[in-house]
Amino acid sequence: MKKPFEQIIEIPEGVEVILEGPILKVKGPEGENTREFKLGKIKFTIQDDKITLSDKKATKREKKTINTTVSHIKNMIKGVQEKFVYELRVASSHFPMTVKVEGNKAEIKNFLGEKIPRYCNIPEGAEVEVKKNDITIKSVDKEIAGQAAANFEKATRISNRDRRIFQDGVYITNKAGKEM
Repeated sequence: MKKPFEQIIEIPEGVEVILEGPILKVKGPEGENTREFKLGKIKFTIQDDKITLSDKKATKREKKTINTTVSHIKNMIKGVQEKFVYELRVASSHFPMTVKVEGNKAEIKNFLGEKIPRYCNIPEGAEVEVKKNDITIKSVDKEIAGQAAANFEKATRISNRDRRIFQDGVYITNKAGKEM
């Protein structure tokens, strides 16, 4: 069944939204966020501090696309108002690990007593702060902050060992305000 479908997003004060073709730019007090949306036949307009996504003959696919796009735009607006914060914890039972950040790379030394350090990439736009066993990642873009946290976890992944016994590694403890 094809029915008209529309979603409206309110733009809060202090946030500026600019649409240039398929590219949406959101500016706020914490920074700027840019993203390209390929929406096909979905109508995308900005008027009177409101963003409207609509389709006159929407099928299930268009409704899903509109709802997903609305979630992305809300995350962009939320990010420029207040940065997304991911908190990680360095867990080491026997061999004390050290984490050092240099530019866009992080170096993890003495993981499970290994002599060769492990490295992970930090995406551009993520701010990483290390204090002893706590790592804090901040970013205007939720996806960049999440990817940086996932890179830390992936760098200290253990294979061929029982995870219940060898619990060393870097683990996410707080995901953008949600306790893990």
